[in-house]
Amino acid sequence: MGKVILQPSWRSRQAQFANDGIRIRLMMDRTRHPRNIAIVMLLAAIVTFLPGAGRAARTFEAVLQAAFAAGIGYFAYRLYRERQLSIYGLGERYRAVLYGALGLTVVVLAAKQRLWETGLGTFIWFVLVGLIAYALIATYRFWRTY
Repeated sequence: MGKVILQPSWRSRQAQFANDGIRIRLMMDRTRHPRNIAIVMLLAAIVTFLPGAGRAARTFEAVLQAAFAAGIGYFAYRLYRERQLSIYGLGERYRAVLYGALGLTVVVLAAKQRLWETGLGTFIWFVLVGLIAYALIATYRFWRTY
């Protein structure tokens, strides 16, 4: 009598490979966080102990801030282009309030460090932020009732 060899079907091999893939992914998930923590600690050690690394870190930070500001500017441009009809539908008065609030936001964010040096400056900063919030809420309420 011949020997019977049972070969797994195609579907069972597929299921076995899928289980191996899940096992590998679970193993990778377990090591992801410790690996990322080790990378951050290595970068911190490089910035701390290598001479001149602090300057490179400040340069990198400046590049990241510029890229972030460019991204916000592009987002604002796209938002303006998409909502241009709604903005012009506000009328001149509320459109001026909206643009004034946005301009004052830029000024307040730029002057934050200097204003926070004194108690009166901090108070003025919070008053300006409140004024910006009031202007934006008033514009939004008018836009919703229109």
